[in-house]
Amino acid sequence: MSITVNYNNMMQYALGDKGISDAQLKEQEILAQSAHFLVEAGRGRGMQGWMDSPYDQAEVVKAVKSAAARIRRRFDCFVVLGIGGSALGPQAVFTALKHGYYNELPKKLRKGPRFYVLDNVDPDKMNALFDIIDLKKTVFNVITKSGSTSETMSQFLIVYDLLKARLGESAHEHIIATTDESKGNLIKLAQKEGFETFFIPDSVGGRFSELSPVGLLPAAVVGIDVSKLLKGARDMDRRCRSRYISKNPALALAVLQYVSMKQGKNISVMMPYSDRLKYIADWYAQLWAESLGKEKDKNGDVVNAGQTPVKALGVTDQHSQVQLYNEGPYDKVITFIEVGEYGSDVTIPNGCDEFPNLNFLCGHTLSELMTNELYATRYNLTLRGRANFTIRLDKVDAYHVGALLYLLQMQTAYAGAMLNINTYDQPGVEGGKDATYALFGRSGYEKKAEEMRSAKPDSEKYII
Repeated sequence: MSITVNYNNMMQYALGDKGISDAQLKEQEILAQSAHFLVEAGRGRGMQGWMDSPYDQAEVVKAVKSAAARIRRRFDCFVVLGIGGSALGPQAVFTALKHGYYNELPKKLRKGPRFYVLDNVDPDKMNALFDIIDLKKTVFNVITKSGSTSETMSQFLIVYDLLKARLGESAHEHIIATTDESKGNLIKLAQKEGFETFFIPDSVGGRFSELSPVGLLPAAVVGIDVSKLLKGARDMDRRCRSRYISKNPALALAVLQYVSMKQGKNISVMMPYSDRLKYIADWYAQLWAESLGKEKDKNGDVVNAGQTPVKALGVTDQHSQVQLYNEGPYDKVITFIEVGEYGSDVTIPNGCDEFPNLNFLCGHTLSELMTNELYATRYNLTLRGRANFTIRLDKVDAYHVGALLYLLQMQTAYAGAMLNINTYDQPGVEGGKDATYALFGRSGYEKKAEEMRSAKPDSEKYII
C-alpha cells in the first residue's frame, strides 16, 4: 500500500508549544483502542455495512460490469440524478480517474458515454443539461436509497415525463434505479415501470455508499476499473485492523483531529495538490460534517460536536485562502493531499534570459512547481505554528483512490466513536426536510406547518 500519512507537523516536534506532545498522544491510547474496538465490533452491523463493501460484492461487480458494457455500446450520455453522497461520490471518482476534459473528447478516445451529475434542483441547470443531451441516446441513473428524497425524485419525475413524451413505451429503458431493495417509492416505481435496478444495502448510508452500486455503476460506465477501487479499499482496511496509533493511519488521523478539536481547532481544511482530487474534498466535506456534527452524544448530553470542513485546492487557493491560514486564528487543521507521480507532465520552456526572476522556472516541470509549492506552503504554515498533516498517494489511479476513500471513512468512524456520538444519523438534516414537506402541504406534516405559521415573521426593521 503506497499511501502514507505524515503527521510531523501536528506535533510539538515541529510546531513547538502549538503542537501536540508525545505525552498527549499517549494519553489518548486507551480511548483510541476503545474506538477501534467499537468500530470493529460493529463491522457489517447496524449502519456499518460499508465495512463489508470491499469484500462481499463479487456478484454486484459482475452485474455492474455487464450493465456498464451494455450502456457504453448503446448510449452517448450517462446522467446521475442524486444529491449528497449519491452525487458527490460518483463525481469525485469520475474527476479523479478520467481525463480532465473527458466529455469534450471524441467518442473514439472517450470509449464511453459523456458523463454528467445533476445534483441540485436549480431549474436553469436542469434546462441547460437538456440543451446539450439527446434523450434518445441518454440513460439516467436515479440514486436514492429512501426512494423519497424530494430533490432526486423531482428530477426523476421531470426526466421520466420527458422520456415518455419523446420515446413512448421504450422510456423505461433509459432509467436505471439505484435504491433500497424493498422499501421506498423508487423501488415500487421501478417494479411497476420495469426499470433496471441496483440495490443499496440496508446497512450502508448515503455518505458511506461510494463503494457500493451507488458509485460502482457510474464508475464502470466510464471505464474505471471498479475491481481495483475495491482492492485498494480492501488493502487499506487490512492496514486499519491494528489497534495501535503507530500502525493504523486512519486511527492516527482520528486521534490527531480529536485532540485538535479539544484544543479548539474546529475547522478542518482539506487541500489536495491535484485538480483530479478536487472533488474528493467535496465528498469528504459531507462525510466529515454530517457524520460528526451532532448536538448530543450517545448519553443524551448536549456536546455540539464536530469540525467545520473547508474545501481548498492547491495551488489555486494559495492565492485565496492561505493568507488566513497563516495569519488568522489558530482554529484550523490543514490536510494536504500530495501526489507522488502525476499522470503526465509539462516542461516549462527556456526563454526570458533577460528576466532572472522569471527565467529560474525554465527547464523545470509543472509537477515540480506543484510539489514545491506544496512543500513551501506546508513549511511556512509549520513555521508559524499552524497544524497540518499530509496524506501522500504514489499516484492517482483506481487502486489508490479506493484506498483513500476507505481511509477517510475509517478516520470518520473512529472519530465518531471517540466523540461518543452517532456517526450514522443526521437529525439536523431531517428538520429541514420536515419543514420543506410542510411548506408543500404534504400529508402528515400539518403540525410542522402550523408551527411554521406561528413563527415570528421577518421584521421590516431589518430589511434594507
